[in-house]
Amino acid sequence: MILRIVNRCFTNWLTFRRKAHRATRRMDISVGEKELCMSSKKNFRSLLLAGLMLGAAAPQASAQFWVSEPPAPAVKPKPQKLGKPLPKPAAQPPVQQHSFFLFGDPEPQPVVRQPLRAEPPPPARRQQAARPIDEDVVSPAARESLLEPEHGHGGATPGVAALPADADPNYSTPVDLDPGVNYKQTTQHVVSDPTNEPAGTLTINTGKRKLYYSLGDGQAVEYSIAVGKAGFAWKGEATVGRKAFWPGWTPPPEMIERRPELPVHMDGSMSNPLGARALYLFQGNKDTLFRIHGTNEPTSIGHAASSGCIRMMNADVIDLYGRVTKGAHVVVM
Repeated sequence: MILRIVNRCFTNWLTFRRKAHRATRRMDISVGEKELCMSSKKNFRSLLLAGLMLGAAAPQASAQFWVSEPPAPAVKPKPQKLGKPLPKPAAQPPVQQHSFFLFGDPEPQPVVRQPLRAEPPPPARRQQAARPIDEDVVSPAARESLLEPEHGHGGATPGVAALPADADPNYSTPVDLDPGVNYKQTTQHVVSDPTNEPAGTLTINTGKRKLYYSLGDGQAVEYSIAVGKAGFAWKGEATVGRKAFWPGWTPPPEMIERRPELPVHMDGSMSNPLGARALYLFQGNKDTLFRIHGTNEPTSIGHAASSGCIRMMNADVIDLYGRVTKGAHVVVM
């Protein structure tokens, strides 16, 4: 239909051009003007009709072309004025990812991060003082009444001491601790010798818990001692096979089996259960594993408290060590 109207307008225009040309040649101006007016009216009506038909057909064409609403025109962003920079958007918390769901995807949950806190250091373990060879049978009240602390060099670190000539260096500790011994804690005194043994003999009366060092001429030095508990008492004869200055202590395997908390070895010190000196008892060339030694538990003196060894006050065993020679005869009764 539209093509027909356009074709008609074109035909009218050609007719007008021919007639105008002919009128110009005949100089017939009036006829030319009339034909021009008639042709203009026909062309106007034709163009008007074509415009109306195009307007009516436009909605149908638009409806056929667009399936849905036409897209909205893009809005151009307004230019920002130069000035202060815009604040940065706040950081969004990370979203916790789930790897397995039962019913669909759950809504993402923000992960809340707790601030890091410095962990407090573990509490320092209290170092336990070395325990005696066996449990003390003295009550705490008696211990407080008998125990007097030993003092050193005003808290200073002890120096190195030269070992006595008769001290076994493999069992001794060259440390200068003698000034720290409390020499007021002593039980020694000279008595009539009840043993009638020759001079230089050591006699241990476990029943009376006394040790006698025979001086000769019917006299002896008497010391109070601690003896072995029931089942650990030892009796017999032996000799002093070794002497040690501030001896190190290595518990025998059977003692470690009874007391697993004991150390494998301990050097000589004030807390060492062998105390300031030690005399090792032998039978021939065999160590009996019984000793006469000092103690770090003076309250045990006068009681059956050891594992068979003979305990003495540190001041007493230092005095006895200076009197006894290696190879001296020992009687335990």
